[in-house]
Amino acid sequence: MRFQRCWHSCFPALAGTPKASGVPDPDTPALLRLSDSLLAHYKKSTRPVRDWRTTTTVAIDVMVYAILSVDEKNQVLTTYIWYRQHWTDEFLQWDPACFDNITQISLPAESIWVPDILINEFVDVGKSPDVPYVYVRHHGEVQNLKPIQVVTACSLDIYNFPFDVQNCSLTFTSWLHNIRDINLSLWRTPELVKFDRSIFMNQGEWELLYVLSHFQEFSVKSSDSYAEMKFYVVIRRRPLFYTVSLLLPSIFLMVMDIVGFYLPPNSGERVSFKITLLLGYSVFLIIVSDTLPATAVGTPLIGIYFVVCMALLVISLTETILIVRLIHNQDLQPHVPSWVKHLLLERAAVLLCIRDRKKLSQSRAQSSDISRGLGLHCSSKPKSRGTRPAPAFGSLAEGSPLMPSILHEISTIRQFLEKRDEFRDVAREWLQVGYVLDVLLFRAYLLAVLAYTITLGALWSVWQYA
Repeated sequence: MRFQRCWHSCFPALAGTPKASGVPDPDTPALLRLSDSLLAHYKKSTRPVRDWRTTTTVAIDVMVYAILSVDEKNQVLTTYIWYRQHWTDEFLQWDPACFDNITQISLPAESIWVPDILINEFVDVGKSPDVPYVYVRHHGEVQNLKPIQVVTACSLDIYNFPFDVQNCSLTFTSWLHNIRDINLSLWRTPELVKFDRSIFMNQGEWELLYVLSHFQEFSVKSSDSYAEMKFYVVIRRRPLFYTVSLLLPSIFLMVMDIVGFYLPPNSGERVSFKITLLLGYSVFLIIVSDTLPATAVGTPLIGIYFVVCMALLVISLTETILIVRLIHNQDLQPHVPSWVKHLLLERAAVLLCIRDRKKLSQSRAQSSDISRGLGLHCSSKPKSRGTRPAPAFGSLAEGSPLMPSILHEISTIRQFLEKRDEFRDVAREWLQVGYVLDVLLFRAYLLAVLAYTITLGALWSVWQYA
């Protein structure tokens, strides 16, 4: 009778029930007696409150253990978290003095009431281990601790790849009960949740920056309000692998393209060198195409970077072909127009600080003087012979039939030399134009590459250290 009175005092809520007469055997171990006493008349189908107006508050907590995968194409994030929640069950309370001072006990989760807390962003069932037990304390607090592999939908922004930062939310809410029945709160303070990396595996591709928490109420079409707790998991990609495998090879090829401008423009080696670079860059893009993330809504900036680099290589090859065409086909071209000489050989040469422009101008003037002198010398010989013939050729000039043919041959040679000198002058002028134009286009190309590189470097630096 003494144990029966103690048992009724330990469970006052069950003392007046018809089935309360079944008193456990006092010789049974205390843990087993407590478990049988708690679950003997428990109804898990009803929310565990004595007054239906009482709100059950569920405190939840999230600790990120690992980032398993980030699927940019399907916009899916797979994480492994440690999920914790506790609430007060008014029907699972006892006096520890009646049960050998037991203050907590583990009970099967399927035998008691558990709140229907779900994650709204769930898109697939992960491979989570089954934890069949919960901890119950003597004052009714139930703790449910379990690891969960979470496969959730997330709006992934890959424009800054590989220096991107992703912000994915995990929204916990009761799927059925409104806020009057089940309310949500944080187990820990937001500051502790934000910077907790104690269990995070920090050796993967992604780095955990922080976890933000936010509570809010929402309603659907003026219906009852529901409580929800949002956890924003902010992660950043480690860019070292992509920098070494994607950016550095592209930078090296662009540097070799710039160095190729120092090959002589009048040689055919520059064209073959730049074609080889263009083919090599095309093969490089084919190799790295599988590494770049792909989405249907946008293209990462690094993809635009590769396209612009390819366009710069094409522009460089086009400029080289233009200069080679200008230099190697002078025989079919007229003299350099005066406005071209003024703009390129005078103004542009001064602007570009070309040091040997005077030497080239002097050589062009000397060649012109030599051709004019040779033409005057050759043209003066027939006239002097016609007016005052030398005594040695007097008889030939007057009566020999070979003299007209000899004079014709000399005139032909003189015309050939004048034409050759003229072609040489034209070729030298176009060579100077090609040289100045090559330097002008090279420096413009170099400025474009530098401006493009500085802009991208500044953007990626800001994104990396933001």
